[in-house]
Amino acid sequence: MAWSDQIIQGLKDADISLVAYVPDGITWRILGKMEDDPFFHMIPCSREEEAIGIISGAYTAGKRGTVFMQSSGFGNCINALATLNIPSRIPFPMFIGMRGGPGEFNMAQIPGARAVPGILDSLGLQYFSLTREDELDQIIKGGIALCYAGRLPVANLLSTLLTGGRDA
Repeated sequence: MAWSDQIIQGLKDADISLVAYVPDGITWRILGKMEDDPFFHMIPCSREEEAIGIISGAYTAGKRGTVFMQSSGFGNCINALATLNIPSRIPFPMFIGMRGGPGEFNMAQIPGARAVPGILDSLGLQYFSLTREDELDQIIKGGIALCYAGRLPVANLLSTLLTGGRDA
């Protein structure tokens, strides 16, 4: 099963049907499939913290959701994570399309992507680097379980080793 299909199945198995996202070339490989699937309710957002606010509000109403973004936009949502999700213990899995890895063509993407793991560490948030299809099922299901058991966001970093990156 393709990596995008494994992630979609993991979300379905966890009854995560609400998807807030900021569109980008990497995550659209998953989001495009979700758009065509009646299980998912898709909410395009203009900024990453907007997506987090929507998913956080949905959680307080009893609905599970996820956020998709690109690494270059992750910096936009640090305040939302630090002042809303962490102190209020509002969990959700997030999927971050990583730029700046092998094959990157845009040097402006490198510093932001390099900072993502360190920022997640500083916030005390668990993250997993998704690099191989043969590990995805266990990481996605286990990460989602960890997310809700710990009542904190968990990040899944979509490596270019898995996704092939973004074309120029």
